Amino acid sequence: MSTLKEKYKKEVCPALIQRFSYRNILEVPRLEKVVINMGVGEGKENPKLLDAAVHDLSLITGQRPVITKAKKSVASFKVRDGMSIGCKVTLRGERMYDFVNKLINITLPRVRDFRGVSPRSFDGRGNYSLGLKEQIIFPEIVYDQVEKIQGMDITIVTTAKTDEEALELLRELGMPFRAA
Repeated sequence: MSTLKEKYKKEVCPALIQRFSYRNILEVPRLEKVVINMGVGEGKENPKLLDAAVHDLSLITGQRPVITKAKKSVASFKVRDGMSIGCKVTLRGERMYDFVNKLINITLPRVRDFRGVSPRSFDGRGNYSLGLKEQIIFPEIVYDQVEKIQGMDITIVTTAKTDEEALELLRELGMPFRAA
């Protein structure tokens, strides 16, 4: 079992039950899934960049990404319907807990001038999103083998009903939020 999952069961659940006075253990918010998305805008001219993004994302997550296609044509961006424009991965279960653990304890502290993540990036339904500017902050990525520095969006989906519950859940799990 993942160390983060053990921490959730032994420390986080009791703390959330005490804080929000839940009557049932199933009411306690938990992590549902993590979605990691890399948009590769230049992938339409250079398919090699899309392949590099797929490779990097598979190294980071331990799971093969799905290539995302454009849903409709946009003339100003020179994008046609059905063009490959990015890749994404949805993590659940053990891989999800391992990824969140790695994100909190290893990756985020490697960001230059890191002061914490914003506590305002919740969507109103208890889901948290954050963006990273470069994939090289992950320990699996070898800097010399990177084709192009690429950003990514990470969405942590929880079962929390409010942003306050989700904030408390992530704070108890160890997410380094900065003072608002």
